[in-house]
Amino acid sequence: MAKSQNTLNKQENEKKRLKKRKEKQERREEQRLNPSEGGLNNMIAYVDEFGRLTDTPPDPTKKTKVDASTIEIGVPRREEEVVSPFRNGRVDFFDDSKGFGFIKETGTQEKYFVHVNGCLQEIKEGDMVAFELEQGRKGINAVRVKKV
Repeated sequence: MAKSQNTLNKQENEKKRLKKRKEKQERREEQRLNPSEGGLNNMIAYVDEFGRLTDTPPDPTKKTKVDASTIEIGVPRREEEVVSPFRNGRVDFFDDSKGFGFIKETGTQEKYFVHVNGCLQEIKEGDMVAFELEQGRKGINAVRVKKV
């Protein structure tokens, strides 16, 4: 005959499991009968005006009214800056025979292409000029160029 499959260890493990289940059931019954112990009221935490957690509720006399429309979430709005479309620079190179050249902006030292058709006045190398920028076929061009 075959030996029983219930060994001593299996029986002990089963007893431990049933004991844990019984203890858990007893704790549930105890909590159900005595709801004042523990519960939600003991779990509530409050935040004071300095951002610290406390167990006392805030004083209602110190309460301040906040206008929800003044709260900015995310990136703050930028004020509109009035930017002049005209930039200043110096004519770095200009070829009169071909009718084109380059203007170097004074602030950024960027060079922009200029064609004689985009000039309001006749310019030559070394002149201080004011100009606007426009997107051309091959990149940004200086247009409406005039001497300063």
